[in-house]
Amino acid sequence: MPTHTERVRPTVTDEAIDAVIAAGRTEREDVVRAVQSSTDVAFTWDYERNRIPLAKLYEKAKHSQWNGTSDLPWSTPVDQEAVAGQVDGGTTAHRFTALAQADGSPLKSWGTREWTRFAVESQNSTLSQILHGEQGALVCTAKIVETVPWIDAKYYAATQVMDEARHVEVFSRYLDEKLSGHYPINPHLQALLDDIIGDPRWDITYLGMQVMVEGLALAVFGSIHQMTTEPLLKKLLRYVMADEARHVAFGVLGLQEYYAQLSAPELRERQEFAYEAALRLRRRWFQPDVWERMGVDPRPVVRIMLESPPRAEQVFAGMLFSKIVPNCRKLGLLDAGDGWLRARFTELGVIGYEHAVDTGEDYDTFDEVAKDRARSSAGAQPR
Repeated sequence: MPTHTERVRPTVTDEAIDAVIAAGRTEREDVVRAVQSSTDVAFTWDYERNRIPLAKLYEKAKHSQWNGTSDLPWSTPVDQEAVAGQVDGGTTAHRFTALAQADGSPLKSWGTREWTRFAVESQNSTLSQILHGEQGALVCTAKIVETVPWIDAKYYAATQVMDEARHVEVFSRYLDEKLSGHYPINPHLQALLDDIIGDPRWDITYLGMQVMVEGLALAVFGSIHQMTTEPLLKKLLRYVMADEARHVAFGVLGLQEYYAQLSAPELRERQEFAYEAALRLRRRWFQPDVWERMGVDPRPVVRIMLESPPRAEQVFAGMLFSKIVPNCRKLGLLDAGDGWLRARFTELGVIGYEHAVDTGEDYDTFDEVAKDRARSSAGAQPR
C-alpha cells in the first residue's frame, strides 16, 4: 500500500492514448461544413419591453460597438516569438521535463530554438481554436435570434451577431498578418458546436454557447491579456472581453427565467448537457497536431500528460470552471433535482468555484470601449 506521501499515478492504457490522439488530431475537411438542424423559428407579436435586465444589456451593447478595422493599431509590429514566450510564461520546457528526460525521448536534444518554435506553434493552435469558436458563436447567436421567444432577447442577440462577426474578423486578421499559421478546428470543439447548433431546443443553444463556450473564452482571454504586453493583441483582447462579458450575461439573464419553469427531468437534461460540454472543453488541452507538426510522436507526450497532469493543465481547468460553475449555480443547475451537477463538479474538484463572481451582472466592469472613449475625450491615452 502506498503511504500518504506517495502519489498513485493512474493506469493509462494504449486505447486511452489512441482515443486522445484521434480526438485531438485536426484533419482538414471541406471548407464548408453543413450541420443538420430542425429548429422551429419563433416569431413574437408581443413587443412589450418587460425584461428590464435584457433591455439594459441591449442598451449597453448599442453604445459599446467598435470597429475592428479602425479602432485597433494594426500597424503595430509583432514579434511572434516574444509574444509566445510571454503567453507561455516561459514554462514550456519545464512542463515537459519528464518527457525530455525519458529514455529514447525525441526531446532530449531540444534546446532553446526547438522550445521556442513549439511555443509559437502552440500559440498558433490556441488562437486558431479561438477563431473557430468565434465563428461557432456567430452561427449560434444568429440561431438564437430566430428561435428565442422574447423580443428583448431577439434585440440583444442581434447585437451579438455583429459582435461575433467582428471577433472572427479580428482574430483571423491577427493570425494572417501577425502570426505564422492556422490550425483546423479541434474535433472536441467541432463536436460540441455540432451539438449546440443541431439541438432543436433553443435553450440548449443558449446554454452551450452563451454560458459554456463564452464563459471559457472570457476566462482564457483574461489570462492571455494579463500575460502579454504586445499592444495590438492586448487592445484586441480588451475589446473582445468587453463584448464577451455581455454575451455570458445574456445567457445567464435569459435562462434564469426559463429554467425556473422547467420540470426536474428537463433540468436534469440541461445538467447533463452542461457537464458533458465542460468535459469536451477541458479535453481541448491535448495538442497532438502541434507535436506532429514539430516532427514528434504525440503518444509519449499524451501518456505523460495523462499520468501526471502538468500544472498548466490545472490552471486551464481553473480558468474553465471559474466562470462555468458560478453561472450554473446562478441558473439553478447545480442543485436542481438531486444535485446531480453539484456531485459531478465535486468529483472533478472544481465545486470550490461556485461562489466566484458570475457574469450575470459584472459586464459593466468590462466596458473597455466606453473607458477608452472617456479617456480620449479627456485627452488621456488608452491603456
